[in-house]
Amino acid sequence: MHVHELCPFCAIVLGRAPAEIVRELGSALAIVPLDPVVDGHLLVIPKHHVADFADDPYITGITAQCAAELARDLGLVSANLITSKGRAATQSVFHLHQHLLPRAENDGLALPWYSGRRRAAS
Repeated sequence: MHVHELCPFCAIVLGRAPAEIVRELGSALAIVPLDPVVDGHLLVIPKHHVADFADDPYITGITAQCAAELARDLGLVSANLITSKGRAATQSVFHLHQHLLPRAENDGLALPWYSGRRRAAS
């Protein structure tokens, strides 16, 4: 397991920092973030330190597989799986993490983009 000494998620993986671990997923952990944006919001973090989704595509794929299996096991009907790369893309912890966000109609969570089609003027 490659660990970055100053990484807060590596500290969680090693049991050196507190976290609400929801499930161990083989090569990843599902934890509750400090400030969940919707009920059921989870972070899926690989046990192996990689900075972001482009750092190690293999680890990224395995982590996404873990998140997909978790979403299936939880019976999520609607959800977002979101990750970021770099500060400009809102990444604040530089250890790959995928946000698994259960969604419901009118849940109040606004994403920073729409489907790509322009909304009709109101």
